[in-house]
Amino acid sequence: MFPIAPELQVAAWLNTARPLSLQQLRGKVVVIYAFQMLCPGCVSHGIPQARTIRAAFEEKDVAVLGLHSVFEHHAVMNRDALEAFVHEYRIGFPVAIDQPAAHGPIPLTMEAYQLRGTPTLIIIDRQGRLRLSHFGRAEDMQVGALIGQLVAESAAAQQVQCDDTACSIR
Repeated sequence: MFPIAPELQVAAWLNTARPLSLQQLRGKVVVIYAFQMLCPGCVSHGIPQARTIRAAFEEKDVAVLGLHSVFEHHAVMNRDALEAFVHEYRIGFPVAIDQPAAHGPIPLTMEAYQLRGTPTLIIIDRQGRLRLSHFGRAEDMQVGALIGQLVAESAAAQQVQCDDTACSIR
């Protein structure tokens, strides 16, 4: 059985009129790319892959989110720099700014998901279950196949409701 994905802990959102939550995205496959602006793998692979996923799948089926998780170089990767980065790289999907920790360099969502670094691809199924957390470069065909499989899951499976302790059929 797959665990329920922890809710995102977000300081601010870019590219969305209102804050988003995983709870309100239930019923969709959710693709989250954890990235940092100064991460070469994020710039060369992660962000382009996220844009490709956004273009390849219907928004009614797949939500694509960026998660800016800063665990190093905090002084230079602030919100103003991120806004310029999002504009220059033409990132059109919503981007969450991971909530900084009160003590230590690891932001809260990064800690909750036990991420090893960036880029990290997170895929959550329609029922809110964590199906993939992949650190590093993810192969396009494998990612597309997994997302397609999750999108195609039966309507009966979509009727499953999960909370922190269990899943039930409604």
